[in-house]
Amino acid sequence: MSRLYEALQRMDTERRPPAASATEPARTREFLSDILTETVHTEERPSPKVELSPGPRLVALTDRQSLGAEKFRALATRLENLRRQREIKSLQITSSVVGEGKTLVAGNLAATIAAQSGSRVLLVEGDLQKPALTPLFGVTQLRGLSHWWSEQDENVAHYIYRTKDLPLWFLSAGTACDQPSQILGSARFAEAFACLAIGFDWIVVDSAPMLPTVTVNLWSRLLDGTLLVVREGIASVKYLKKGLEALDSPKLIGIVLNEASEFRHARYPYYPQVSDKVLAKD
Repeated sequence: MSRLYEALQRMDTERRPPAASATEPARTREFLSDILTETVHTEERPSPKVELSPGPRLVALTDRQSLGAEKFRALATRLENLRRQREIKSLQITSSVVGEGKTLVAGNLAATIAAQSGSRVLLVEGDLQKPALTPLFGVTQLRGLSHWWSEQDENVAHYIYRTKDLPLWFLSAGTACDQPSQILGSARFAEAFACLAIGFDWIVVDSAPMLPTVTVNLWSRLLDGTLLVVREGIASVKYLKKGLEALDSPKLIGIVLNEASEFRHARYPYYPQVSDKVLAKD
């Protein structure tokens, strides 16, 4: 299992600055925290029932005895151990290009943490241009960040939904938008997100790929770390290096290798082509 998460030993020394307390008015923090407690803790707002699509895509929920689900439990355990060494509560899942499995990793990892530890987990659909996380959970037409932004609602907690039978909450992208930087780069979102984070033990963001978007950089300013998904045969070393060099503050905490060729002929009864390097099959 050591090769699966070797990059955990290459942690950077950057920490998220305490911008929340320094930049937010006290009354705003108190107000949003009160609303968050009301809507999330007491669950007074309706939560949609999550209907999972058949198949192995969300193995953390649909096939918990599979080897794939075990891989995600191992990753969740490593992250829990990592937070004992450094401050890490929130992370984004990204890749160099599309098609490397980052959305599957994000969804399965968040569900695994919630189921395994009972921690309160917020899963965020952070790719506002091409959101793909909502369909993975079998739900449609969820109001999310785009609605919060356009409707000028000061309380982003109104757009959070809880999944069934798990301490797992979901904040969708809403409708796709052409200019996500207007939302993610705004002071309004930074303030709302910092206050929202108070109510959760973990925040997992399904971010956009590193190329050709700036979304990863915008999320990096708000989160504690970045988990990089690399799928063999999809992204070249050139694009991987280019993507990493484009990050202002990578905060890289680990690398997930997807579909490593040396294990393609391995025979597993529940999760084919899965190795100690692989966590998700796209």
